[in-house]
Amino acid sequence: MDLIRESSFAQYLIEQEIEENKEQWIKQGERRSTLADILEVLEIRFDLQEAGSLSARIATIDDLQRLKQLLRAAIQTTSLEAFERTLDDV
Repeated sequence: MDLIRESSFAQYLIEQEIEENKEQWIKQGERRSTLADILEVLEIRFDLQEAGSLSARIATIDDLQRLKQLLRAAIQTTSLEAFERTLDDV
């Protein structure tokens, strides 16, 4: 009986941990996806073979709203240099 009780309590703790962290995990996933989208747009629009330095700079941004703004900027910008200036405004 104690084993069942311990198992139920352990399950409860796991469920609590999942519930408490679910929103954070979702935001992390959105952030990763938005980062990938920015780089893909820049690669397609400006025929980038390697976006290493840009990728590293963008990856330092944690604010999801700022990343979404940069995604829109990547879509709308007239040049890679203009996008980099927008990135510098962070």
